[in-house]
Amino acid sequence: MNGKIGLEEHFAIAETLQDSAGFVPGDYWKELSKRLTDIHDGRLREMDQNGMEMMILSLNAPAVQAIPETAKAIEIAIRANDYLAEQVAKRPDRFQAFAALPMQDPDAATRELERCMKELGFKGALVNGFSQVGTPENVVYYDAPQYADFWARSEALDAPFYLHPRNPIASWAQIYDGHPWLMGPTWAFGQETAVHALRLMASGLFDRHPKLQIVLGHMGEGLPYSMWRIDNRNAWVKLPKAYPAKKTFAEYFQQNFHLTTSGNFRTQTLIDAMLEVGSDRILFSTDWPFENVDHASNWFNSASISEADRVKIGRTNAVNLFKLAI
Repeated sequence: MNGKIGLEEHFAIAETLQDSAGFVPGDYWKELSKRLTDIHDGRLREMDQNGMEMMILSLNAPAVQAIPETAKAIEIAIRANDYLAEQVAKRPDRFQAFAALPMQDPDAATRELERCMKELGFKGALVNGFSQVGTPENVVYYDAPQYADFWARSEALDAPFYLHPRNPIASWAQIYDGHPWLMGPTWAFGQETAVHALRLMASGLFDRHPKLQIVLGHMGEGLPYSMWRIDNRNAWVKLPKAYPAKKTFAEYFQQNFHLTTSGNFRTQTLIDAMLEVGSDRILFSTDWPFENVDHASNWFNSASISEADRVKIGRTNAVNLFKLAI
């Protein structure tokens, strides 16, 4: 399929590049760092060779979210967004942008989101999970009450929010002790992000802001497979609901979430996600440069789905959600 659009496609600036160094063996770092810092050369060749018309670019992880000093987090977010705006302006037909946000300061994050959407023409935000605020041990999730105004403004701006993974901090990761291979995309990324998404659902956020749209990568971080059990465990036991949200988790998942294929190129998993949320809420992505564009594209082009669904997932869902003028 030609004309595909991807929206979990990363880049790095000098200040954040080393954040990605641990995700590949040392021998591969030269190639990964080259991929992260290139936008208009090898990246475009990969896109052209694999029928990919556009990437919506976002900063690598954890980057801004792992900077406990609030002033520094704000500085790096602004610097990354300004740089990305300059790059997109060179080829707006091939690239668009997600804002990096200093969620350590909800007011600053709100201002930066508004600037990126209104002044820079960005298409939403991508945030790398929880933020460390003040000290490395102070972990903050976005169901916290101080984010109320941020979410209200996000809804008003019609700015989709991509909740991207990061690893848990070391002091919260005892379950992985002695098993470092479970960290990152193997398991810890999905577990961490799924819990964060469930916290947002349970908080009543989407009752207050029903038009808010959240994007999850990697075919939903395992949530489609588990959604029925989340809502129906011990169904014979009648107990008061233990969280503020008014609806079931599945309802929020089907009404306020979109899923991408980033880094999860398996047809059985895609079909499960389609059965849970529908093909209108799934979008193609590659997870470049951590995964290959050709791996994603070759799989998607031959996946056993209808051509109508392939076009929606590969292109038109992204055009509609992000209001792309292509």
